[in-house]
Order: sequence, then C-alpha cells, then structure tokens
Amino acid sequence: MTPSVRGGRAVTARDRGREPVIRVATRGSALARWQAEHVASLLQAADPEVAVELVVVDTQGDRQLDVPIWEIGGKGVFAKEVQAAVLDGRADLAVHSAKDLPSVSVPGLVIAAVPERGDARDALVGSTLAELPEGAEVATGSLRRQAQLAALRPDLRFVGLRGNMQTRLAKAADHDAIVVAAVALERLGLGDHLTEVLTTEQVLPQVAQGALAVECRADDDGLRARLAALDHAASRRCVDAERAFLRELGGDCSLPAAAHATVVDGEVRVRGLLASVDGATVLRHEGPDGAAVARHLLDHGGAALLRR
Repeated sequence: MTPSVRGGRAVTARDRGREPVIRVATRGSALARWQAEHVASLLQAADPEVAVELVVVDTQGDRQLDVPIWEIGGKGVFAKEVQAAVLDGRADLAVHSAKDLPSVSVPGLVIAAVPERGDARDALVGSTLAELPEGAEVATGSLRRQAQLAALRPDLRFVGLRGNMQTRLAKAADHDAIVVAAVALERLGLGDHLTEVLTTEQVLPQVAQGALAVECRADDDGLRARLAALDHAASRRCVDAERAFLRELGGDCSLPAAAHATVVDGEVRVRGLLASVDGATVLRHEGPDGAAVARHLLDHGGAALLRR
C-alpha cells in the first residue's frame, strides 16, 4: 500500500469520493515514508474502509545537511514543520521517529500512539569495533555515539556524518566505519550492510530510538480513539520513561545523553547515561523511573558536566 499525494497536496475525501480520509504528515526521506506508510497500513488493518494519504513536508533538518544537528536547534529541526502541518490543518496526524521529538510536547498536540518498537541499538558499517585499527576514523553525526565509542576506544578519531541512510551508506567507503541506527537499515531492507550491531552495554541508545511516535491534535477525540488501537503498551511505557529521563535533564540536553528502558516481569527498568563529549567522563545509573534516574545523574556529577 502506497498512499498518494496529488499535485503537492493530500487527496481529500471529495477527490476520492469515499470517507474517511486520514492525512499523514511526514518528512520526505525514504525512511520517513516507510514509517508513515507503516502507520498507514496499521490504520487500514484496523479499518479497511479508511483511506490514508501522505502530506510530505520539507524540514530544516533535511535542508541544512552541512551543519551538525546540535548547531541548528537539536532534534526538533526534524519535527517542527511536520508538526505545523498538523496544527494548521494540512494534515490530521504526523509520524515521527520518536527519537527526533523534543522531550516536551508542543501545545495543541499529543502523542496518540507508539506502535511496537523496533531495534533500539546502534550499529557499525564498515568494520567491527574490535577490528578498527589504531587511530581509525569513525563518522557519526551524534555526540552521544561519539562519547560512548571514545570511552571504549580513546584512540578513535571522529568526523561528522549527515544525510539520509542512502547518503550515509555511500559515504561509508570514505571512513573506516560509520555509525547508524540498526533499525533504519533494517526497515529499508538494507540490513546486509550492517557490520556489527552494538550491544546496549557498549553504546546506550538515544532516547526513544527504534520507536515511532504518532502525533495528532489534542482536541481531535475521534482520531485519538482510532489511534489508540495502534498503541503498543510495553513500547509506550518504555518511550514515556525514556522521554521523562530527557525532560528531567532539561529537554534537548546539549551533552551526550542516552536512556534505554525495558519491561521485565511487568516492571519498567531504565538505564541512563550522561557523558562528556570526549568520553573521559561517563555517568550511568539504573532505576524504575526515568526522571529519578536523571536526577541521580545530575546529583552525582551530571550538573557539573552541564556547567562546563
């Protein structure tokens, strides 16, 4: 199923002569479209009479590929324009990589569903960690990945990496290795390019990595009820716990920060991390509450890191 866009706008119910039509805002990359179409397929599986159309939105993060993410406003640069399309009525809902959402929700919008989460782990393309030669060059656009890899291998050199997954793969030959989210290549059918999937003990994932977040207007009760059927309880609990961790640190924290939650015997366990960019200092803590884990890190050296 591939939702259609006609003349640069979503096809409406009047165009198609059927009801209802749900318009889904998304970025234009292949991965973003896969994610939007995945949510569309879930909606249509729940109600085959639903028509779903994509509204493709160009974002600042997609336009400014020569600037590190943290220099152009952090993770929100991939979400703001997509969220605006929902708020101004061009679309009914938005599908995001949950890791791209700031930890504080935009007024007027609500995360109505978190479908079942994919692989949260990071991965190397080009070499395994153990096989990287002394002083190897590793490309990544993430300070979180850089700091944790530097803690494991202080000899490594790091350079920036931006662009969609196909662009990043094309650049892999220019470096000893690149770092990517394993789930991104898996979803695009490119998993055979993964050289090593790193454990969460080696590199703790970004908050909500591997999960999708479906946003709609807070006052759209009918759509919220429809989207509730897409919510995966365990994935939602983990994403909420990880977002609480980041929110307690102060939103889109400027330092390398990571959190990964799991549900074990019905209970949530959150592992959190805060580090210096060079990986010389890595603070870790674990507990049942994301916000409490963040407060512990702040009280035990994290606040000093933030003041540097």
